[in-house]
Amino acid sequence: MDLEKMALKALEVRNVDLDEIADLVYYLQEKYHDDLSREECLSNVKKVLQKREVQNAILTGIQLDKLAEQNKLDEPLQQIVEQDEGLYGIDEIIALSIVNVYGSIGFTNYGYIDKVKPGVLNRLNDKRYGCNTFLDDIVGAIAAAASSRLAHSQSDGMSSIDD
Repeated sequence: MDLEKMALKALEVRNVDLDEIADLVYYLQEKYHDDLSREECLSNVKKVLQKREVQNAILTGIQLDKLAEQNKLDEPLQQIVEQDEGLYGIDEIIALSIVNVYGSIGFTNYGYIDKVKPGVLNRLNDKRYGCNTFLDDIVGAIAAAASSRLAHSQSDGMSSIDD
């Protein structure tokens, strides 16, 4: 079982393109890096997606969103997930498992991007496109982690870091 391929396929099925996540990384980092390219952002997204804990979060979160769409969660959880209640917080807890992969700067990046919801996050947050209670936070967390990875590699004077 190749978790990375399964996680990538799960994102694809939910209409999340890696380039959209790279755009979020660019949004977060363009002010801090001269000559930042979308390719560099995408490369960092792909590195984050190689992490097992990220793959597990993607598969778990998407499964919960799908179960909510199928009305297969017990109440009151069904309504909580379906409505993406603000005080629920479990969706953010799963996202935080991704955010911390490249250090605490990811937490700040995630908080900001989760608040402003640019690009794909705005679409995923729109209830007309299904239940994405977990997915929008996971995508934001992937972008935040990739931004952190990029920030660490730039501050170390390296073009990228090994993991």
